[in-house]
Amino acid sequence: MADASARLLNLLSLLQTPREWPGAELAARLGVSTRTIRRDIDRLRELGYPVEATMGPDGGYRLVAGTAMPPLLLDDEEAVAIAVGLRTAAGNPVEGIGEASVRALAKLEQVLPSRLRHRVGAFTSATVPLPAGDGPSVNPEDLAVLASAAAARERLRFGYRAGDGTESRRLVEPHRLVATGRRWYLVAFDNDRDDWRIFRVDRVRRPHRTGQRCAARELPGREDAAAFLTRKINSLLPSYTAVVTLHMPAERARGRVGDGPDAVEPLDDNRCRVRSDTDTLEWLAARLIMLGCEFEVHEPPELIAYLRELSARTARAVSPM
Repeated sequence: MADASARLLNLLSLLQTPREWPGAELAARLGVSTRTIRRDIDRLRELGYPVEATMGPDGGYRLVAGTAMPPLLLDDEEAVAIAVGLRTAAGNPVEGIGEASVRALAKLEQVLPSRLRHRVGAFTSATVPLPAGDGPSVNPEDLAVLASAAAARERLRFGYRAGDGTESRRLVEPHRLVATGRRWYLVAFDNDRDDWRIFRVDRVRRPHRTGQRCAARELPGREDAAAFLTRKINSLLPSYTAVVTLHMPAERARGRVGDGPDAVEPLDDNRCRVRSDTDTLEWLAARLIMLGCEFEVHEPPELIAYLRELSARTARAVSPM
């Protein structure tokens, strides 16, 4: 009986690999006859595992989706990966998934062997998650629709609310979902605009699959989805090149205002010219003020205007009533 039970568990473990297994290959793997494999398959079906059989020379057995969730068999690495993923998902901006992740993790940890609980516990104690913050949440049902359409290469229709509040209907060919920080993005080819676009998933409304299959497309420059997303987001940020004279020796100034190694030019023993690229004027202004030395800003005019406004605001704050 013990051998039969162990064989059944080994058979189930093989079937949970997403592929079709010929009966002869399963029999060879487990060291039994094909007739025994057929009996074991029938036993798994009685236990609620939906095992499908296909006929013919290329036929075999595979585990398919059923109406209920049967027990899963996981090896050590898979169990640790799922536990780590659940801990991470508990702080994710997907509506309702945090509580579900905690419940699932509690069930998993209850049955983990002590050696695996130790590995998962070590990961937890050695990492500090970022605060959840007040970022936008994502509907998990919408996320599932987008993911399934991307996997099936199927066109999607949805409403989309832009940053300025305007709404439009979109027909797209979904490519990949990318999670970054507290946000999820869909990278897709927009059929109406005949170009690639990125969509914030929290702004997607009522997505539905059209049933229209689409051919695989490659992103410009054969980028992966994460690189494409990063490039597109960075291209939308304002960029400024600041030129500033600091009343400070060049060796003391290097690296203190976001400049590169070759961006500091000595003018004399006590002054230097610095060039710095930035997309945040407020950050650069604060860094200049915190240097504790005199300085003159030559470019850009936006930084000069911001410092004048900041100076006037500061003067009002300390002037007598």
